[in-house]
Amino acid sequence: MTTTTTATTTAAPPAQPWSPAEFEARLRAVAEERYHDRHPFNLRMHSGDLSPDELRRWIVNRFHYQRHIPVKDALILAKLDTPALRRMWLRRIQDHDGEQPGEGGIERWLRLGEAAGLDRARLLGAEAVLPGVRLAVEGYVNFCRLRPPLEAVAASLTELSAPDLMRTRIDAFERHYRWIESEGLVYFRTRVSQGRRDSREALDLVLGWARTREDQERAVAALRFKCDVLWSLLDAVDRADPEEES
Repeated sequence: MTTTTTATTTAAPPAQPWSPAEFEARLRAVAEERYHDRHPFNLRMHSGDLSPDELRRWIVNRFHYQRHIPVKDALILAKLDTPALRRMWLRRIQDHDGEQPGEGGIERWLRLGEAAGLDRARLLGAEAVLPGVRLAVEGYVNFCRLRPPLEAVAASLTELSAPDLMRTRIDAFERHYRWIESEGLVYFRTRVSQGRRDSREALDLVLGWARTREDQERAVAALRFKCDVLWSLLDAVDRADPEEES
């Protein structure tokens, strides 16, 4: 009589979660290494090497991203399951839309455009927005629409690097682009404190929600994705054919 033995395989145990400190360090490393402050267009902006037309092109196309920030935040808000979380996230929408007409980050960006010599109607009409910018922004909004709260909030952690970028940008504009009226820089000044507050709140949520290694890795991947969105937006602006803007 022949005895047949069947080999059994034992699945590898799941990877252990990173400690909170290591997880936070990995998130911060993504923001530090992949944030768009390193993009050649931003480097040229901050060195004072952009022409007025290039700077206006960036203002017009970046506004398309700015006006969709409260849209993506509304999508995230709808996923939050407690009044406290919804109140906290609602403030982000109010920061950009304002609580009354003439207030908020979107209004401040429109004033930046006007200070740079752009007509408000051109910004609001969006006809001059580049196809690559539209695609990048749509990708980010859809990410926030389709992904669970952990990933949607983790994607917002590019804000970890935003305050330093805003300070660099204010200095660059005051030094190199004095033809833009100082009042037009209010958006950047406001985002220094808002970005610091928002990134701390979002980071606390992500650190608390991601309890498994799989969740932690998904959060890191979401932040990488957001960095790619911002990088792609600048790629489109940097490589634009001037005739596309006419």
